[in-house]
Amino acid sequence: MSVPVPEDERPIDRLLAVMRILRDPVVGCPWDQKQTFETIAPYTIEEAYEVRDALERGDLDDFRAELGDLLLQVVYQAQIAEERGLFDFEAVAAGIVDKMVRRHPHVFEGHALLEGGERRLWEDLKAAERAAKGQPERPASVLDDVPVGFPALARAEKLQKRAARVGFDWGELGPVVAKIREELAEVEAAGDPEHQAEEVGDLLFAVTNLARHLKVDPEEALRRTNAKFERRFRAVEAAARAAGREPAECSLAELDAWWNEAKVAERTTKAG
Repeated sequence: MSVPVPEDERPIDRLLAVMRILRDPVVGCPWDQKQTFETIAPYTIEEAYEVRDALERGDLDDFRAELGDLLLQVVYQAQIAEERGLFDFEAVAAGIVDKMVRRHPHVFEGHALLEGGERRLWEDLKAAERAAKGQPERPASVLDDVPVGFPALARAEKLQKRAARVGFDWGELGPVVAKIREELAEVEAAGDPEHQAEEVGDLLFAVTNLARHLKVDPEEALRRTNAKFERRFRAVEAAARAAGREPAECSLAELDAWWNEAKVAERTTKAG
């Protein structure tokens, strides 16, 4: 049995109607029917990264499409919440409208704002909102509300920035670099896998701190390095196949030589 496609005037209304149909226990899609908050959440994170990827590639058509995929995630979760009697899409939209107005009193209420004070005002208003929700069971911390679900590098940077706001930070680069050397030595000295994993985590945290002090986005820096590695390794694979073999059939010395050729070719192209 086919279900007619909704013909609401506004696209957002059509999207909401489509989602209700897909989740309908009788006529909906079996896959969509069985999804929960938890099973959909990973797709939400994935779609956010795909939005960023499309923007970085400069593909505006794909960027538009990926924004739609991300919007679908919001609609999906709101539909599940509505089915459970928690809230609906209208409540989600109303909530963010109220928050944006509340956090921009210098725009909507004419309050004076010192130059460059937008970030400070935003953080102060967030703190006030947290306090209004009630006293937490533990003393308030500047680290409150740093989401656990953030990518690890991004969360490390966020935690460090919050701690720096109360003076827990080095004022110069030397101790930051020394800490990296210290953590690397502890990785080398670690004897068992669990200890090694802990020390590698400490090393990554220290490297993230270096990136923060250099005003480098560690997540973005690693993304670029991933892309660079992928380009060069694909060149290595192509070189191996041009020689009539698969990469797994070649020696490390051969693979390394092709890798170096790919690096030189990239640098020559950039210089040109």
